[in-house]
Amino acid sequence: MFDKVIVAVLVNSSKKPVFTAEERIYLLKKALSDFANVEVQSFNGLLVDYAKQVGASAVVRGLRAVSDFEYEFQMSLTNKKLYPQMETIFLTTRSEYMFLSSSIVKQIAVLGGDITNFVPECIHQEIKTRLSEKK
Repeated sequence: MFDKVIVAVLVNSSKKPVFTAEERIYLLKKALSDFANVEVQSFNGLLVDYAKQVGASAVVRGLRAVSDFEYEFQMSLTNKKLYPQMETIFLTTRSEYMFLSSSIVKQIAVLGGDITNFVPECIHQEIKTRLSEKK
């Protein structure tokens, strides 16, 4: 769909993620290393400001279920008001992953379950190790 894709990692000081922004960037770069047209970068502040800064014409958002749509659509309309030149494109997930969220993966791993089918193989052990430390 695009000549170039930037996976943008939000640095959000109000959240307490399992991995730091630097660690998330590392894991994403490792997982996406086969894609020559994909970059991974971090940003803070508003997505529309970051999009302007990098010259992005579109933002791609994933939808798992209808419940995701309401929030994402609201954000899309707000972003459009702030930056009319930017479009939001919604992509739906494969049906076999519709139920999956990072919270569910975290819970499975923390409780000692197998997350092999839910995360890329190349970063599986790093995620498993970190999440098992949360016990």
